[in-house]
Amino acid sequence: MFNASRTVPVVALAVSLFGISACSPKEAATAPAAALALSTEASTAAADIVNAATLTPKPLVAEAIDLLAAIVSQDSVAGRGKTIPLARFLGDQLVAGGFAPEDIVVADVKGEGFLIATYHGTGNGKPILISDHIDVVEALDKDWERSPFKPIVEDGHMFGRGTEDVKFDVAVVVITLKRLKAEGFKPATDIVLALSGDEETAMVTTEKLAELYRHAGLVLNGDGGGGLLGEDGKPVAFFIQGAEKSYADYRVTLTNPGGHSSEPRVDNAIYQLADAIKKIEGYTFPRQVNEITREYLKALAVQTGGKVGDAMTRFADNPKDKAAADLLASYPEHVGTIGTTCVATMLSGGHALNALPQSASVDVNCRIFPGTSPEEVRTTLEKVIGNPGAKMERLEQTPSSDASPLRDDVMAALRKAIDRRYPGLPIIPEMSAGASDSLYFRAYGIPSYGLGSLFMKSSDDFAHGLNERVDLGSIDGALDQWKVLLTELAGK
Repeated sequence: MFNASRTVPVVALAVSLFGISACSPKEAATAPAAALALSTEASTAAADIVNAATLTPKPLVAEAIDLLAAIVSQDSVAGRGKTIPLARFLGDQLVAGGFAPEDIVVADVKGEGFLIATYHGTGNGKPILISDHIDVVEALDKDWERSPFKPIVEDGHMFGRGTEDVKFDVAVVVITLKRLKAEGFKPATDIVLALSGDEETAMVTTEKLAELYRHAGLVLNGDGGGGLLGEDGKPVAFFIQGAEKSYADYRVTLTNPGGHSSEPRVDNAIYQLADAIKKIEGYTFPRQVNEITREYLKALAVQTGGKVGDAMTRFADNPKDKAAADLLASYPEHVGTIGTTCVATMLSGGHALNALPQSASVDVNCRIFPGTSPEEVRTTLEKVIGNPGAKMERLEQTPSSDASPLRDDVMAALRKAIDRRYPGLPIIPEMSAGASDSLYFRAYGIPSYGLGSLFMKSSDDFAHGLNERVDLGSIDGALDQWKVLLTELAGK
């Protein structure tokens, strides 16, 4: 078994086994960073926030704000060639903060860059991975009120593409690792920062990182979970993501000989497809619950109250309670929590207005409950349609995984970290309907937890949307949260 936390062997293994291209450690640390540079403009504009910091030294809060501005200014959309220089820039920052150049690796898969930084521990335990990503979704300047890649600070918020998803956390983690180095912290096991470069698109860098570190002991993912503020600015709860639904698209196709439209046939492909769609619409997958969703529903029930809150409690205690399940399923925001869902999303059929259709197809998007395989879902859909002539194919191959257990050490460390920010604040496990990098790590059986450090109001959530922004007032507590988590989990 190789030690996946040791950077130099990792480079050789990455090149020889996984077909990626890697810069040498020295090159990674010294390569030009595409004009990226730190300035104090952002922290100056946020001076009130810096001066209000109570948990983290004020210079580190200012540095984190300036680093966030620097990396948001890089339009690291997939395909633009910016993820490699951004990874190099962040490697430079870590080397300047005390990391040895040989402990920094910048590599790429199909032109998308990623970063591996190893903080060596004193023991030989399995490494703890910190997972985040440096790529962002597309943003068009003409659509934004402010330029998406020219970060600006207004009213305590920083605006720019990727501020929330997920460069806020990247900046906070990098500053935290530099802080720990400066303070002389010696972890008992290796801490590995693994920043992927295409989480928003093909996730090929994620796949390689998971393959490379498939023997890791734990993944802490900044791109999941996080804190919720009420519209009055008061904290409501912190969410820890411990599971993700798997994603699968299936195409159902019916074919016929076709013919002239003046001579209709009984076996019309469009009619047959319509019948298949109605059967899919009418089918409900078995209701399910796991440790994550049970705790989530019980906690949310207290805050929700009324008949919906009662249904949450009843379903958490007994997923066979049909009345409770049916009530929850009537709410779009809750139906995905209680089982697998499949829904028709795209249609295609026919080839001419005056011809009988030779084929018709529908694409069905499924969000699959952890522990259920995509092949099981495919088999179920075939049985539901009940037409031997219907051809079903899966459009892509993505991994599936079970939920991560709520580990006592993780929950205790998180409790300590959150209590320093907001004593006694509820911590609620959650399952995500979408995918993050954790999906690939969980597929290898590595416990993975989303515990992003950003607290925000629902009205400030513009991830992937126009005028994405973050409340910089959260950065003081975020820096402290990551420090506590790492010293608690890696220091023992």
